[in-house]
Amino acid sequence: MDPLRHHGDAETGPGLLDLAVNVRGSAPPAWLQQVLVDAVPRLAAYPSPDRAAAAVAARHRRSPDEVLVTAGAAEAFVLLARALRPRHAVCVHPSFTEPEAALRAAGHEVHRVVLDPPFDRVEVPHEADLVVVGNPTNPTGVLHDLAPLCRPGRTTVVDEAFLDAVPGEPGSLAGRGDLPGLVVVRSLTKTWALAGLRVGYLLAEPRTVRALREVQPLWSVSTPALTALEACLTAPALAEAEAASAEVGQERERLEGLLRGLGVEVSPGSRAPFLLCRVAGRPEVRPRLRQLGIAVRRGDTFPGLGPDWFRVAVRDRRSSDRLVQALWALLAAF
Repeated sequence: MDPLRHHGDAETGPGLLDLAVNVRGSAPPAWLQQVLVDAVPRLAAYPSPDRAAAAVAARHRRSPDEVLVTAGAAEAFVLLARALRPRHAVCVHPSFTEPEAALRAAGHEVHRVVLDPPFDRVEVPHEADLVVVGNPTNPTGVLHDLAPLCRPGRTTVVDEAFLDAVPGEPGSLAGRGDLPGLVVVRSLTKTWALAGLRVGYLLAEPRTVRALREVQPLWSVSTPALTALEACLTAPALAEAEAASAEVGQERERLEGLLRGLGVEVSPGSRAPFLLCRVAGRPEVRPRLRQLGIAVRRGDTFPGLGPDWFRVAVRDRRSSDRLVQALWALLAAF
């Protein structure tokens, strides 16, 4: 299997504590499940994204013609790969690998910029006319100042799939319609446990949105997905997401301290609901955690990382403590 196509869901399995997938909760909240149920009677009609796009535009203070609703962030990356004709495409790593996979599948040559630890300094070649970078980056969780990357003649794609899990969404460029060539990609997957529904959106200049819409399949986003998108952009939902992000942030800081106390190397600066970890020279840690019933995300499929790296999702205190206890037992045996 192409390592670029490897994702956390491949690490999970029956009976395992899932710390490999970065989705908050095992199911959408009850109120959101009811929203999806209420959408069922409308399934006979073809879906229209207009209302959802208007809700996105209002959320980020943009015009509706700067919004494209997509079947998750993954579709957005495929559409960009189909519509754009870059001469010098750059993907910043370690990061979510699906954008590079989509670009390569569309026949584009991709140049990699691999960041060195602590993965916080982003510099790209001057000649790059397409740059793809995450914020916060997966798997490091680092937030970057990416506005300086935007300039005429360059398309800068910023993957903000995890930014709604950061309290206050610092550094978000979603509302920056003034930056030339900027494309911001967002997803409902992580915060609302909607990986199976496939819903997200992107924000870009109107001409870019028009070009992407021309290569997007008709009705690619279903009525339930569009309904969920509207619901998750209401004031009560946004407040719920903000409160949840604060709780996860507190647990992330606690877990990071516990892991460091064990001697686990934790990549600094994560603001996301996950931590990038390493036990130097011990690639067997991840499979042995699996034997103990805990699934974590392997690191070596991210360009720039080796087999002794792994990513851990931050969930509740009980899950964190179970991970720490398992790692304590493993490391004590070395």
